[in-house]
Amino acid sequence: MLNSKYTILVMFAIILQSCISEPQQKTTPKKPKVTIDVLSFNSDSAYYFIEKQVSFGPRVISSKPWKDCATWLEKKFLQYTPNVLVQEAPITTYDGKNHTLKNIIASFSPDKNNRIALFAHWDSRHIADHDTENKNSPILGANDGGSGVGVLLEMARQFSLKNPKIGVDIILFDAEDYGQPENSDYPIMQDSWCLGSQHWSKNPHKSNYHARYGILLDMVAAKNATFYWEGYSNHYAKPILEKIWKKGRKLGYGKHFIYQNGPEILDDHVYVNYLAHIPTIDIIEYDASTENHFNKHWHTHKDDMDNIDRETLNAVGQTLLEVVYNE
Repeated sequence: MLNSKYTILVMFAIILQSCISEPQQKTTPKKPKVTIDVLSFNSDSAYYFIEKQVSFGPRVISSKPWKDCATWLEKKFLQYTPNVLVQEAPITTYDGKNHTLKNIIASFSPDKNNRIALFAHWDSRHIADHDTENKNSPILGANDGGSGVGVLLEMARQFSLKNPKIGVDIILFDAEDYGQPENSDYPIMQDSWCLGSQHWSKNPHKSNYHARYGILLDMVAAKNATFYWEGYSNHYAKPILEKIWKKGRKLGYGKHFIYQNGPEILDDHVYVNYLAHIPTIDIIEYDASTENHFNKHWHTHKDDMDNIDRETLNAVGQTLLEVVYNE
């Protein structure tokens, strides 16, 4: 009898145990990964845009090549957006000459408050002060001036095909490179460089204008160009540096985007940061092997189309497209 009761109790325990189910673990459904369809940057197109600028000749303010190039730039932007503005302003350069500068601005989704600004300068140096020959003659400025414009024109073409979610302003500054040379016979003029960006930063093209951040392109097309963390960029806009360098290296362009600090460079972004209060970085070539740490053909007559490399253009352009379309 005892054995029968024991057997019954054991069987009951087994049945009871089988009826108790283990508590199910709560699982949070995984969010589907959002994939942003980014167009492919066309380096051949950017190369053509640089070549076209160079074909006009040196784009020195008030010269015929400068006027012809300004007309072409305005018409080219109008092919990609109806929102194009030429901001004009009188200036006096260090040599006492009077000019009317032209900042050329193309806007995409101008009604959006969430926007970024992309900058370059479109003029070229009026003298070859770092050459050994013809030092007083203007240079073509294929890399120094032309390259940043070429990349931004190609980006504008891409934006016309697929509009970014955010608003974008492409702003081409004039008279960046009409700065006073070191051995000038003229009285020293403070802030003689970057006259176009100085004017725009004090007088934006739109009242109460603000962008979340800005990116300046300067000398971004030489073969094997390396881009370090420029000093002012690191001070004013370090998160933007980190974002772009991370994206560039993720895309496989680590040989161009170097995680090292570079020196402070007086360029258009300084005035955008200081006067317009828009955190802005400068993507600019840094070459530790040269005396001035710029491209070896900087401010010389060899800054021509032989100084332009499609692979470098692609590295910069594709990185920026990925950043903009993922905002």
